[in-house]
Amino acid sequence: MSLVVAASAGVQPVLDLLNRLSEGYAPRDFAFRLWDGTVAAPTAGRETRFTIVLNHVGAARLMLWPFNKAAFGEAYIYGDIDIEGDIDACLDLLMHWRAKPSTPLKKLSFLRQIMGLPNDGGARADRAAKLSGDQRTKDRDRQAIAYHYEKPGEFYALFLDRYLQYTCGYFANPGEDINPAQERKLEHVCRKLRLKPGERLIDFGCGWGGLMTYAAKHHGVHATGVTISREQVKWAEREIAANNLQDRCQLLFMDYREVPEAKAFDKAVSVGFIEHLGLKMMPTFFGKVNRLLRPNGLYLHHGITMKPFAPYPPWRKFALKYVFPDGELVPINDTVDQLCRAGLEVRDVESLREHYIWTLDRWLRLLEEKHDDAVRVTDETTYRIYRIYFAGAKRGFRTGLYNLHQTLVVKPNGAETDLPLSRADLYS
Repeated sequence: MSLVVAASAGVQPVLDLLNRLSEGYAPRDFAFRLWDGTVAAPTAGRETRFTIVLNHVGAARLMLWPFNKAAFGEAYIYGDIDIEGDIDACLDLLMHWRAKPSTPLKKLSFLRQIMGLPNDGGARADRAAKLSGDQRTKDRDRQAIAYHYEKPGEFYALFLDRYLQYTCGYFANPGEDINPAQERKLEHVCRKLRLKPGERLIDFGCGWGGLMTYAAKHHGVHATGVTISREQVKWAEREIAANNLQDRCQLLFMDYREVPEAKAFDKAVSVGFIEHLGLKMMPTFFGKVNRLLRPNGLYLHHGITMKPFAPYPPWRKFALKYVFPDGELVPINDTVDQLCRAGLEVRDVESLREHYIWTLDRWLRLLEEKHDDAVRVTDETTYRIYRIYFAGAKRGFRTGLYNLHQTLVVKPNGAETDLPLSRADLYS
């Protein structure tokens, strides 16, 4: 890597450490730019895919310590560093850094170098989630949901599709636009549920109302949405009114545990909801679903899952602090186990992992394209949180650490079900 070295204090130790960490990473298609203008450029003839910009003398230490848990992400969101260019490729380099020390002696050597860097950093406005009370209680769940979802709906509309679907689409091909992919996902969900006109559908964690209004408009159901986000309720109410669906859609602003059970539903669905509950609350939630469904009623469970038997990645700390506090991903084997324990019969499991890679790619690119609008309706820190989170999540799906499973279950009614003998009706 060719260097243009200036004489500013603290430059050389930073360059030495960054270059040592980056040894063995090929191709060298990235650059570092330091606070004084010093540039460590790519290999001659290589295009610069991304540049990590260190904005002050203490930035290197801040982005490396504590090593690769939340430090790098915090250095980025608080402006100690900038990431110019391809953030996906930047995270690949970060993973190379993390894997670099391979023996205790090498780790100690790297640690000594990091501790020897300048420790000058400005004050930060702490943006981490601060939740109180016991985890998975109603009050704490409201706090967690408010932290993430009480941003203006206009912010999410910048990068989501026209239905504001905050989960993966269902793509016909990797190059497809986000809008048809999300509409196809909605139709796929409705077909899996075999929705019929006049049926009662309950949507847990209904978000901004896209699925419930789509199901009511295109499949003639009476849809009930459940959410504890005030901002989402306001948006969903406008969506219902805009489609003249007041007679077929209703919103319940309440915890899922509080939904009345006096009248049964024909079908139930949750899309991107279980990630907020985790393994501990699966028996409570799936038990609620079972009690609300009529015999032979169907429930479609759509959620992100962890690779079975894999440890959580170290960067989870960043997501818990700044994106989804109290979020938890449950492996598909545990999910199926809990559905069965709740008395539901598993009929179909489908993986949509690749579809989430393409979805996150669209969200990330749209967000980057609309940087100025995102900052206008929120702020620069929020933009940076979502940019690096989308890139990290995309990498998780690409490597197979994360998956997305749709699991269709039925509430047993003896040995009989209303389901067809094949999947052919889903694709006709």
